[in-house]
Amino acid sequence: MNERNGIAAAGNWILDITKIIDVYPKQDTLANISTQSSNNGGAPYNVLKDLARLKAPFPLHGIGLVGNDETGKQIKKDCEDHSIDTSQISYSSHAGTSYTDVMLVRDTGRRTFYHYRGANALFDLQHIDLRSLSARIFHLGYLLLLDSLDEVKDSGRTNASVMLEEARSLGFKTTVDLVSENSNRFKSIIIPSLPYIDILFCNEYEAGKLTDIDIDTENPDIDKIKELIRRLLNMGVKEWVILHFPTGCAAGNTREEFFYQGSVMMPEGSIIGTTGAGDAFAAGILYGYHENWPMDKCLELGVSTAAMSLTQAGCSDGIGPKAECLEMGQRYGYRKLK
Repeated sequence: MNERNGIAAAGNWILDITKIIDVYPKQDTLANISTQSSNNGGAPYNVLKDLARLKAPFPLHGIGLVGNDETGKQIKKDCEDHSIDTSQISYSSHAGTSYTDVMLVRDTGRRTFYHYRGANALFDLQHIDLRSLSARIFHLGYLLLLDSLDEVKDSGRTNASVMLEEARSLGFKTTVDLVSENSNRFKSIIIPSLPYIDILFCNEYEAGKLTDIDIDTENPDIDKIKELIRRLLNMGVKEWVILHFPTGCAAGNTREEFFYQGSVMMPEGSIIGTTGAGDAFAAGILYGYHENWPMDKCLELGVSTAAMSLTQAGCSDGIGPKAECLEMGQRYGYRKLK
């Protein structure tokens, strides 16, 4: 791992069209849009751009598929403007660039997504050349939103699991994030990949769908969180399970080490949007993990980066350099987890 350097991120490349509305309407009624903006979306796009804004001192590589259209070209240019290598972001002539209409309620920060899967649905093994990369970490997301990689074959495997297995065999540390899909596909699609994942990121909903353990996110039970993490590790995750929820996060590893970190106590009125907070959390942790920080310090940067992302509607717009993120978290303080 010491011979490798940088983070390569693959998966969903999305343009988020964020519309701030006054109310989430009932069907057949009207809501007013006050502002609209276009921003980065999707796990690799968000995480890499967040790392660039954190001033990560290592190379960043994007991997994926966009449409051969103006939106796809816009995504590649934005990456290049942030010193993200785009040599493995390919153009598809069979589908347009993926986009999401994000409806964000002004007074609550809650959001609803209307998603066009586009070229991401076609991203598969032939679109990636892992052997040409010398990055230390290979991050893949989001499973459950990558149609070709998610398809369960007759063998019970998915191409996502094959991709992750190859990455580990080449010496990458593999990290994976999921999407909070309302379905019963979690176990059939995610479980085949678990033995090839070094770090699994998930929220309490996603973890519950895999383990059948429900967590009270407002008053999380630490013993129940530990059991949930242990169960995911026993299902095959190689090193760490990192669980995030509204009041904080927890991490546990195969050596029975557990760490907890409360989320930042943001002042009233400071939260503009929650879109991208999970990816910002992952970016902060991946920064620290790449730099060989202890996990408790990784979690602190993770929640601080997530908190900074909340201050703007776009996924990455609020994020500043690492020191600014940590300073803001320390200034506002962290919630105490019981």
